[in-house]
Amino acid sequence: MPKRTPQLRTQYVCTNCHSTFPRWSGKCPACGAWNTLVEEVVADRPTVLMRESMPLDHPRKLAEILSDTTERLPLPIQEFTRVLGGGIVPGSLVLIGGDPGIGKSTLLLQAAVLTARHIGPTLYVSGEESSAQIKMRAERLGVGDSDLYLLTETNLDMVVQAVERLRPRLCVVDSIQTMFIESLQSSPGSVTQVRECAQQLQALAKRSGTAIFIVGHVTKEGTLAGPKVLEHIVDTVLQLEGDRFQAFRILRATKNRFGATNEVGVFEMTSSGMCEVSNPSEAFLAERLMHAPGSAIAATMEGTRPLLLEVQALASPTPNPLPRRTANGFDYNRLFLLVAVLSKRLGLQLHNQDVFVNVVGGMTIEEPAADLAAALAIVSAAKGLPIPADTVLVGEIGLSGEVRSVANLGQRLGEAARLGFTRCVIPKTTRKLDVANGNMQLVPVRSVGEAVDRVLGS
Repeated sequence: MPKRTPQLRTQYVCTNCHSTFPRWSGKCPACGAWNTLVEEVVADRPTVLMRESMPLDHPRKLAEILSDTTERLPLPIQEFTRVLGGGIVPGSLVLIGGDPGIGKSTLLLQAAVLTARHIGPTLYVSGEESSAQIKMRAERLGVGDSDLYLLTETNLDMVVQAVERLRPRLCVVDSIQTMFIESLQSSPGSVTQVRECAQQLQALAKRSGTAIFIVGHVTKEGTLAGPKVLEHIVDTVLQLEGDRFQAFRILRATKNRFGATNEVGVFEMTSSGMCEVSNPSEAFLAERLMHAPGSAIAATMEGTRPLLLEVQALASPTPNPLPRRTANGFDYNRLFLLVAVLSKRLGLQLHNQDVFVNVVGGMTIEEPAADLAAALAIVSAAKGLPIPADTVLVGEIGLSGEVRSVANLGQRLGEAARLGFTRCVIPKTTRKLDVANGNMQLVPVRSVGEAVDRVLGS
């Protein structure tokens, strides 16, 4: 059957929500954003050619399908391995995003070098730097003598040829926004180019068995740039987080088809690159000021890892009729809830005070198990009474002021006991079977008022 030439057509894509429309308008009909529609020329791929390129298959019983016995590649970076779920899966496509300058290229260069040393040939493709610049950065990191293969190319067809010729165990593409397919009329970084390049890289990974890591830029809001479908194409989505003015970096898995989501790895940015932090709880508490009012220790869970984090609070009188509520690393709406509960249930006068809550170390607490620590930190700051240094607080606070139970309490207590804490305030509704943990003194409380009395006194 003769091949049909793709037909070119013009469409308009919203850079905010990535919806497509046949004509331009000043306001996006889907998300309501103004001046976000950009013109793109795309080619309709013939259905016949797509059907011919797909492998033939037929329905089979689940019991007849053989399990894949491919083992994971043991990446020498343990924190990276933890986030990936135990190692690199051959033939997988992994997307890593983060703010500019956060350390994405540095971390992937270190991973590529170690993979080339201990596992097999590795290809590093860069569309943003020259080979000399990558060599300079590798020498600064102390890994300049590696057998890593470098390729500076933005044409994806050339990248595919290089991968098929070299057959590396790992391939890093930095970044997906710089790659383009020559047959498409749109410019690199556009919605069409990013989506099509990701689909071709996915097919290449499944066909060759090479694990491919691609770097993705982020928008001003901190989300991954490009179409949302990009996150559905890849097997794993990793997010490198952290404050650029802090040394710690958090690698978080938000999607993982081969492991648990919300796993985190902790790194420290140094002059020699990204260094693993094997004991993050101890690192986050290293600069803690003992017996300081407004400081509380929360036992949180990041994936399967328990972490102890310091939650700091400050209550400062203000003449403004609308006092400020500021949260850094803590949910802003959750802070409003806690302030309302403390004001209504405990009678704490916060209507004329600015309240600030900060999580030390650049971490972000998303689970409600840190409510009790944040609430007592606010009370401690308002009353000027320090929380005992050996006390850890765990519990979710409801609108009635009750302290609700949390999951994985045994792991939280184990981490607290390992770091030398001897007292833990926990919800009273927790089953005793879940909290059996050595010599740790457990203080069960039913309400936030009872917790304040047991920790800070009446």
